[in-house]
Order: sequence, then structure tokens, then C-alpha cells
Amino acid sequence: MKTIGLLGGMSWESTATYYRLINQQTRLRLGGLHSAELVLWSFDFSQIELLLAHGEWEEAGNLLKQAALKLEGAGADCIVICANTMHKVASYIQDGLTIPFIHIAETTANAIQKVKRRKPLLLATRYIMEQDFYIRRLQDTYGLSVVIPDNGGQAVVHDIAYNELCRGQINEDSRRTLLQIVRKAQDQGADSVILGCTELGLLVGQEDISAPVIDSTTEHVRGILDFALKNESEFEELV
Repeated sequence: MKTIGLLGGMSWESTATYYRLINQQTRLRLGGLHSAELVLWSFDFSQIELLLAHGEWEEAGNLLKQAALKLEGAGADCIVICANTMHKVASYIQDGLTIPFIHIAETTANAIQKVKRRKPLLLATRYIMEQDFYIRRLQDTYGLSVVIPDNGGQAVVHDIAYNELCRGQINEDSRRTLLQIVRKAQDQGADSVILGCTELGLLVGQEDISAPVIDSTTEHVRGILDFALKNESEFEELV
């Protein structure tokens, strides 16, 4: 198995989800007592969030780049960001690496194509919904017509993600609010839902929504393991 390099701590709740899913899926694919080979760099999220709040993306990108290079030096065979929003600085991280970077928008778009949907509702942080670095990749590269909530809905989704889920708070009222936003988007033509904030999967899932739900974290993990295990003799049969 190739060694997976994880850039985490943004937030640590999402990183814990990545760690659990990667190891669970490794055991499912390989059986027995197998678990993943990985190295992890975990940031203090308060440091990163302060930079984002002041629009200092370049400095945040350079911090992640330096951490990625350290993971490569520690033996990582690929680099992964355990978060959606920080993919805004993906280009910083990829610059100088000699190992692959596995982008969450790519694995998410591949999953949407597999369920044959074209107009997904994107639920994410305001950084993703307001800016085009993530949406543009989905639209320009994969021809998707991405739907986002109105300004009020965007503020609600961001608040739930940052002020509740990133703090480990699971609120039933917030779950109902998210589902109301989803139903409104479905009424307006959305044919699927992207959980584009890693923590959102802690609150809602496929069991709550009639349209196909693409959990970006789950699909990212699938793509990570496709890479990490692709040379295993048993891989094709197991997946």
C-alpha cells in the first residue's frame, strides 16, 4: 500500500472522519487486520481561520505547502487535504511536489457523473459558495450546472458548518434547516446534493434526502484508496 499524506486540522473533526473512513475502507478492501499507511500533519485551525478571515490565502497556502513538503519528506506517496475549503490553495501545495495531489473536486465530480446527474446543489462554506475556485472546476471541467443557496441560505449553511459542526455540536434544528434548503433547491430543479463541507456529513446524509447525495469526504476517501491500493494484486476484485 502506498503511504497517504494527510494535511489535517481544518477542522480536527473532519480529520478524524478522514482517518476513520480511510482505515475502515482499507480493512474492507484488504480484509483481516489491515489498516492504512499514512502520515498526518495537523494544523491549529484557529491559526488558519484567522488567515482566511483576513483574506490572507497566499500565506495560508504557503503554510500548507511547507507542511505538504514535510509529508513528502516523511515518505508520503500522495498528498490530501482533509477539508474542502482549503482546496482554494491547492495550486500552492502542488507547486514543488513530486508526488500526486488528490483533489476533492475531482473525486466529487466523478461521483456525480456516475449517478448521471447534471445539476447538483452545493452545500459548503461561504468561501466555496461565494468564490469560483471549486465551482468553476465542477462546471468547466465536468460540464455540471452547479446550484447554490441564496445569500441567506449560504449564511445559514456556513454558520452551521463553522459555528456548530467544527465545534463538535450536532443540532437537530440545524439538520431540519439544512433539509429545508435542500427541498427548496429541489423545487427549483436541483437533481442531486453535494455535501461540500467535510463536516456536513455529520448532520445529514442520503437517508434524509430523496435525491442522490454526494458526500465529498466519502468520495475523496474512495479516490485516495483507489490510488493507494491500485498496485495491489487483489485490488480489482475487492473494489
